[in-house]
Amino acid sequence: MKGRSTMFKVPDWLFEFHGHKCPYSVMGYRMGTVALRELEREKCYDHDFFVFSEMGVGHPQGCMQDGIQASTSATYGKGQMHKLYFGKVAATFYDPTTGAIRILFRNEFMDKLGAHEFFKYRKQGIEPSQVPAEVTQGVIDMVLNATDEELFKIERIPDFNFKPVPSSFNKVKCSICGEYVFERYVRVKDGKLVCLQCSGHRDDEETVYLPI
Repeated sequence: MKGRSTMFKVPDWLFEFHGHKCPYSVMGYRMGTVALRELEREKCYDHDFFVFSEMGVGHPQGCMQDGIQASTSATYGKGQMHKLYFGKVAATFYDPTTGAIRILFRNEFMDKLGAHEFFKYRKQGIEPSQVPAEVTQGVIDMVLNATDEELFKIERIPDFNFKPVPSSFNKVKCSICGEYVFERYVRVKDGKLVCLQCSGHRDDEETVYLPI
């Protein structure tokens, strides 16, 4: 992988989509761009590309996930983004045809980034949109000016395999509340088909599949 001689650019709509300007949405956008290049593919317009985020909740790096969705179009809504809740700043990208890679945000750059003035504001509980604009732009520029090699460690995963949940249009009305429920979430209570809420379901209960 080769470095760049010019500043990386992200579209302005990234920040509108994410809701504020911050370095980690930019980092995620770059990570997704690297993944597409390494796996020799374009954005995901249907359901043929998957991302497994190792990020969790309660740390600012989670903003990267919006950047990943923006650059790859592998979204939560299409069922292509999955959270593993490992609390690490990494993600695995999988194309059934070209394989899988894991991309890690390098510790060295994370330490360098964390020393920026932007994070002094954030550690005081100041929201990103309230940080002075010149401070925010400064930390974003650090990410934009860095090379891929400075930002990321890339690892091929040769034996990675994933089978997505089959898509289904099958649904029934819950016998108790009367609301439609799709088949993966149908349960049986007193011999009747019901939704999860009305069933008082347990995590170990089996899914009921409906006849087409």
